[in-house]
Amino acid sequence: MLNVIQLLPDSIANQIAAGEVVQRPASVVKELLENSVDASAKTVQIIIREAGKTLIQIIDDGVGMSETDARMSFERHATSKIRSSDDLFRIRTMGFRGEALASIAAVAQVEMRTRRAADELGTLVRMEGSERKTQEAVSCLPGTNILVKNLFFNVPARRNFLKSNSVEMRHILDEFQRVALAHPEVAFSLYHNDSEVYNVQAGKLSRRIVDLFGKQYREQLASCEEETPYVKVRGYIGKPEFARKTRGEQFFFVNNRFIRHNYLHHAVVGAYEGTIPEGSHPFYVLFIDIDPSHIDINIHPTKTEIKFDDERSVYAIVMAAVRKAVGVYNLTPSLDFDADVNFLPLTSLPRRPAPEAGRSEKPDTEARPAAPAWTPEPAGFGAGFERRKPATNWQALFEGLPENETAPAPADLFGNPASSEPSADLESVTLGSRANKLTDPPVAPEEIGSILQIHNRYLLTQVRSGLMVIDQRGAWERILYDQYRTALTRRNGVSQQLLFPKTVTVMPVDYHLALELRDELTGLGFMYDEIGQNAFMIRGVPALAVGENEEDLFANLLAQLREDTGRLKLDRAESLARSLARRSAARNQAKLAEQELRALVEQLFSSSNSAYSPNGEPITTLLTLDKLAGLFRA
Repeated sequence: MLNVIQLLPDSIANQIAAGEVVQRPASVVKELLENSVDASAKTVQIIIREAGKTLIQIIDDGVGMSETDARMSFERHATSKIRSSDDLFRIRTMGFRGEALASIAAVAQVEMRTRRAADELGTLVRMEGSERKTQEAVSCLPGTNILVKNLFFNVPARRNFLKSNSVEMRHILDEFQRVALAHPEVAFSLYHNDSEVYNVQAGKLSRRIVDLFGKQYREQLASCEEETPYVKVRGYIGKPEFARKTRGEQFFFVNNRFIRHNYLHHAVVGAYEGTIPEGSHPFYVLFIDIDPSHIDINIHPTKTEIKFDDERSVYAIVMAAVRKAVGVYNLTPSLDFDADVNFLPLTSLPRRPAPEAGRSEKPDTEARPAAPAWTPEPAGFGAGFERRKPATNWQALFEGLPENETAPAPADLFGNPASSEPSADLESVTLGSRANKLTDPPVAPEEIGSILQIHNRYLLTQVRSGLMVIDQRGAWERILYDQYRTALTRRNGVSQQLLFPKTVTVMPVDYHLALELRDELTGLGFMYDEIGQNAFMIRGVPALAVGENEEDLFANLLAQLREDTGRLKLDRAESLARSLARRSAARNQAKLAEQELRALVEQLFSSSNSAYSPNGEPITTLLTLDKLAGLFRA
């Protein structure tokens, strides 16, 4: 019988390794940038064409390589940074993966020019599909110049899986930001299709943050630093008033290497407890310096996840550092230690409602924020009435109509009549999860009695079998999601033209996102034109957003959408509908009149799924009479 196990050719082995290292153009950018930083470069230039599919060029002024090193760098498992297995646990450099260049050369056409400062001539190496085509001496500048052309030219299946240029460019920008933040002492410039995207000079970390994210960050940064014998924490946090509803601007670096760590993120958010609204995310760029022997970086192919040998200690130190920074910069109300709060007379204590379950008590100014001058809301929910003055004599609106039109069906956000039955359009685009198949309402709408609103968050109503509790925000989100999804399907969103167009500047990653989603955003009612680098002129917004800050609406929507598309595998319309629904629902937690409460509940039960929000979270719960009785049994 013939033997069946054989050694793979180097070209195939390199392609297999490339499947782990080179997932998309951004992977190439990350590996080459980290190699440039490890080469002690002071200036790094990145040139991209067609989102990296056609060309990725990295030029640095680092130490360069000799002729032999240039040839060896393309060999499998070749590296200058590891000599023994113990070195794996002492790694402090970035691009130490020996197979990086070999993997890139296996799936692309690579051309490298490199020269050491002491050498008169440099070396040119051309690789194509793991095969060395050329190696010769050339005249070139000190440092290294690498061109990666036609990525996945010899693996068509992999190339077909690449996303649009806008999506791939967003991933490149994410990797660029992480490397640039980790090394503020290095100057970086990035060009895409001959247009300058970033040009950041070497300097302090605070300047690098402002250069990358915008001048508005100058006033919101607070220094954070804590040092112990085990670990050192340093960096910047954002002040609570600048916390955003979206994630994406939170960065952890361990020994200057970007990581994702939900456990440590929880520590940071916990340090802000009582200072930021529920569901908000603070900005932070935090560096953790620790002895490499206390961490394991080899648990994830891209090295973005690590393990600490004592996670609890790191958690406590990070939380303490952030909490200290919050206190030092007077970001929280100071405590009066002179007052003896234990013996205050009861009559002097202000009466305040008990906090909701799971939420911490906050200062009175935070517990009851001032209501906005005007909050847009869907037609059919008391549209046109001011929230603080509930509508009266609303029946007069329908006087003069025929009897069969006296109580028209509520209209949706875009002026389309809302049917009492789920529309065919909505059924065709509902999510495929099990939650969306549970469309039967827990009770019939006609069973709904009087409705009581609790803390502008929950609705209570008596039904035949007990007491129903409705999450007001979840109800809004489900209704708005259905209406946005319909508008995206039909492309019939109503736009309100602005008398004075507004100019908004966004992050480069959001700029490309806005260009990619122009058709969808236009279908919702946004009208905008690009007027320069990362800048748009907004000429119109969806009719429901009239009265809101147009710049914040546009920028925050893009940020929310960027988070959703990165975290969830959703199509464009689905991500956009979810993002808009979540943002709009957050603004509609206000006191409602009796007519508005009933209209809200009626539209909820006529939606595509009254039981669950678009994210699969429950909207209603039923406390049966037996459950209620059980609360009072010993």
